[in-house]
Amino acid sequence: MDDSVIQVQNFRKTYGDFVAVDDIGFNVKQGEIFGLLGPNGAGKTTTLESLEGLRIPDGGSLQIMGVDPTRESSKLRNMIGVQLQTSGLPESIRVDEAMKFFCAYHEVAPQYDLLNRLGLGDRMRAQYYQLSTGQKRRLALALAIAHNPPVLILDEPTAGLDVPSRVELHKIIRELKGSGTTILIATHDMAEAEEMTDRVAILLRGEIVTIGTPLEITATGAELTKVSVRTANSCLSNAEASFPGVNQQSPKEEYVIFFSENIGPTVSAIIAYIEARGDTIIDLRVERPSLEDRFLEITDRGNV
Repeated sequence: MDDSVIQVQNFRKTYGDFVAVDDIGFNVKQGEIFGLLGPNGAGKTTTLESLEGLRIPDGGSLQIMGVDPTRESSKLRNMIGVQLQTSGLPESIRVDEAMKFFCAYHEVAPQYDLLNRLGLGDRMRAQYYQLSTGQKRRLALALAIAHNPPVLILDEPTAGLDVPSRVELHKIIRELKGSGTTILIATHDMAEAEEMTDRVAILLRGEIVTIGTPLEITATGAELTKVSVRTANSCLSNAEASFPGVNQQSPKEEYVIFFSENIGPTVSAIIAYIEARGDTIIDLRVERPSLEDRFLEITDRGNV
């Protein structure tokens, strides 16, 4: 039996002549954290909003726990928790009032402890317009999870959050996953996706170009090893020398980044080059390509 909680099949959405999402499909299992990745305009938000019942598909089908978001929106109310990119809260509503209102809508007791956990305990009586961007994001997250929904949909949840709030959010997401909550997340933060998700789908121009675990996706790339080098006198910055096995290289802040097909000869040649010029290595890192590296490879080439 298919244990998918979220099912998207042949989903298509257009705006006039513009095709926002073109015949995509994916399933999300119970207790899974599934990420939608892609550049701006790839179709991530359109997909989430259609699953939330905010937009009507032009083709295909979408279901959450067997419920059609478009035709059965009333059944969906307590099944999902949603954190949108932008909030529609009134400017004058207080933080504690927002929590009380949302919990009343979902017929649960106000969860003021979530406000404390997300650093809003001292802003309970502050009006929405008085909150910073980060505080508004934290309030939206608290409201999304206050009724303990079986499915949680997050659109760029950590945008604008400081590090402590982001760490706390990730902790809450892991706790929710551990209790069986299914989580669909759209994010531009590749490190977050690599750390938090079980599987991801990368969208490009409204189509899914690859889908799998972060490890599976990074393993199907060009299979190049990333070498990051920083030296005291930056002798590599203007180096015209070529190094064996290097497929491409580029500067990044105080580092020079090399992508090698044959790591042993590459590193040996780079070290010899630095020593020959009387320079000193401050930092040298050898690592497999990250999900961000693979994402950039896919989006730069426009295909897999």
